[in-house]
Amino acid sequence: MSNVKRGMDIYFDHNGPSIVVELSEYNNGYIDIRKRGGKIRAFTEITKDNIHYCKELIKLVDELRHLSGVKGGIAVSESEYMATTLLEEVKPLTQVFFSSIKEVVKQGQYIFDTLWNTATPAEQKIRELEKGVLPIRTRLLEKQDEIIKEIKRKNNAANKLSICTGFGGIQMSYNYLFDSYKNVVNKSKKKRTQEEDFGLRWITNLDRNSLNLVKKFLQTGMNIRHIKSMPPLSFGVSDKEVALTIEKMKGGIVSQNFLISNEPLYVNQFNSLFEELWKNGVDAKDRIRDIEAGIDLADIEVIPSSAKAQDKYLNIVKSASEEILLIFPTTSAFIRQEKIGVIQLVKQAAKERNIKVRLLVPINSLIEQITTQLIQHYPNHIDVRYVEQMIQAKATILVVDRKESLVMELRDDSKTTFIESIGLSTYSNSKAGVLSYVAIFENLWRQIELYAQLKEANEQLKRHDKMQKEFINIAAHELRTPIQPILGLTDNILSHTNDIEQAKLLEVVVRNARRLKQLTEDILEVTRIESQSLDLKKARFNLYDVVVNSIDDTMTNKRSSKIEKNLIQLQYNQPQDIFIKADKGRISQVIHNLLDNAVKFTNVGTIDISTQIKKEDQKDDVVVRVKDTGSGIAPEIFPRLFTKFATKSETIGNGLGLSISKSIVEAHGLLICA
Repeated sequence: MSNVKRGMDIYFDHNGPSIVVELSEYNNGYIDIRKRGGKIRAFTEITKDNIHYCKELIKLVDELRHLSGVKGGIAVSESEYMATTLLEEVKPLTQVFFSSIKEVVKQGQYIFDTLWNTATPAEQKIRELEKGVLPIRTRLLEKQDEIIKEIKRKNNAANKLSICTGFGGIQMSYNYLFDSYKNVVNKSKKKRTQEEDFGLRWITNLDRNSLNLVKKFLQTGMNIRHIKSMPPLSFGVSDKEVALTIEKMKGGIVSQNFLISNEPLYVNQFNSLFEELWKNGVDAKDRIRDIEAGIDLADIEVIPSSAKAQDKYLNIVKSASEEILLIFPTTSAFIRQEKIGVIQLVKQAAKERNIKVRLLVPINSLIEQITTQLIQHYPNHIDVRYVEQMIQAKATILVVDRKESLVMELRDDSKTTFIESIGLSTYSNSKAGVLSYVAIFENLWRQIELYAQLKEANEQLKRHDKMQKEFINIAAHELRTPIQPILGLTDNILSHTNDIEQAKLLEVVVRNARRLKQLTEDILEVTRIESQSLDLKKARFNLYDVVVNSIDDTMTNKRSSKIEKNLIQLQYNQPQDIFIKADKGRISQVIHNLLDNAVKFTNVGTIDISTQIKKEDQKDDVVVRVKDTGSGIAPEIFPRLFTKFATKSETIGNGLGLSISKSIVEAHGLLICA
C-alpha cells in the first residue's frame, strides 16, 4: 500500500471487509493512499453478516461494489500485484502471492476490470439486503444439497419448464428431482389446450441406454424430443430462471457446480436457444421406434488429426451451395485461417456461386481492413459482425448449408499455424446437431445487432437529454429578466395606493410573481445539480447562527398570515453552539426549505427545530430535525418524496425544494430523510 501512487484496485471475499475495517494496519494503509491523492476501487460479496463492515468500508474507498461468489482476493496497483486464496474474519493475511512483473500486473488488472464491470453498486446491494428485495442475480452453486434444493425450488415455482440434458442429466433428475418435474406436468394438465402449452419439455440424446428411463418420463406426460448432437452444456429454463452446468453428469451423480440466474437476458437467451433446438428435434416416440427397429441416424466424426481437420475444413467450404456461417474465437484464429486460404474460398463462394456468407469475427484493425474489403466487393453476399475477443471461446465453428457443421477446438492460440493451434475437431451432418449451432450463431448475430441498436438509441437519448437541459437553462434565465421589474414596480405601486381593492389585486400579482421567481430559481438550481456544477464553498461556521437566522427569516415573512395571526409557533429546542465545516449558504438553504415546508403544511400548532450531536464510530454526527404538527406527508407522495416535482398541490409549491435539499446534503456526503 505504501508504494501506491495513482491508485489501488482490490477485491476480496465476504471476510475481507472485516479485515480492512478492524485491523489498523490495513485501515490506515487505505487512508494514507487517499491522503496522497490515490484512488481505491474495491468489490466484495456483501452479505447480511458483513453489511456493517461494508458500510464502514464505503467510507475508506472511492467506490465499493458487490459481486456474489467472490473467492480469495487480489490487489493490484500500477506496478505491483498480490493475491490470496484464504481470508479469515478479522485476521491478517497469512499467505499471499506477490509479483512486480509487468505482465502479471497487467493480467491482474485485466481480471479486476473484467469482474468490476459485472459488479453492482454496494449501496444498491445494501438496500436489497435491508429491505428484503429479491435482486436480479446470477449465482454459482457448488454444494450438492444446495444445488438440489435450488433446482427443486425453481421447478416448483415454474408454470412451464424447458430442459436440455444428456442421459446423465436424466438419471440425476430421476434420482433427485423427479417429483418436482411431475408437479410442473400436473399443473399444466388443467389448462393445456395444445402442444405448445405442455408444462414440461425435454430435449435429450436418446439411445439404447436411455430408452427405458425416457419411457418412464413419457408416462408422466412430459413431452420429449431427441437431438443427436447435444450442446456443450446442460440447462433447464423456466419463464423466470435458468439453471445450467457445463459438466457432464454421469451415472446420475449431481454436477459439482450449477449456475442459477434470474437475469432476464439469460432467461430469454436460453429460452430462445431451447426453441431453436426443440424446433429441429425428433419426437422421442419416433426415436424409440427407430432404436427398437435398429435404425441409426446421422454421421458424427471426431477428428483428432489437425491436418485432417484442415483438409475437411477447406473441402466443406468448397462444397457449400447456399450458405456459409463462420464464428472465429480470436483474432489469431482469423489470421491463421486466412493464411490457409479460408477467406479466399469465401470470396470465390460469394463471387462464383452466389453463396450467402456471414462471419462473426473479433474486432481488430487488420481484420476490420480485410472484412471491410470483403463487404465492399460483395455487399449482397458477404456480411460481417464484430464482437469483442471471446476469451472463453475455444473453438472455430463452421456451418454450411445448414446441413454440415465442423467445430475445431482451439488448443494453443499462441501458435502461428493452423495445424499447431488446433486440437480435436468434430464433424456432423446430424440435422438437429447442425441446427443447434445455427441457433447459437443466429442468437449471437441478433444480440450484436440489438446491442448496436441499443447503443445508437442511448446516444440519441443523451443528445436529447442535453438539448432538454440546455433549453430549460436558457428558458429559466430568460424568465428571470422580466420577473424582477414586475416585482419592483408592483411593490412600488402597492406602497403608494390607498385603494383597498386595487391593493388586493396588486398583492395577487406580487404573490404570483414571487412564486414564478422561486420556480425559476429552483429550475436553475436543479439544472446546476444535474449538470454536476454545484460548487460547494466549505468553511467553518456555527450551525446555531444559521438555524436562528432561518427561524427569524421565517417569522418575519409577511407572506405568512398564519405566523402573523400567531396560529403557529416556531420553537428552537435546546439551542447550542455547534461548529461545522460546510457550505454555509447551501446548509442555510436546506434548513430554510424544511421550515418553509413546515409552515406551508401546518395550519395551527407548533414547529420544533432541534440540533443534536450524536457520536458514532469515534466521530461526531450532527442531526438537524424539523418537526411540525401539520397534515403530514401524503401516502401517494411519500415513495417519491425527494424526487423532482413531488407535490400534491400546485398551489402549495412546485415540488422542487426537497429534491434540491437532498442533492445539496448528498453533495456534502451526508444524508437527508423523512
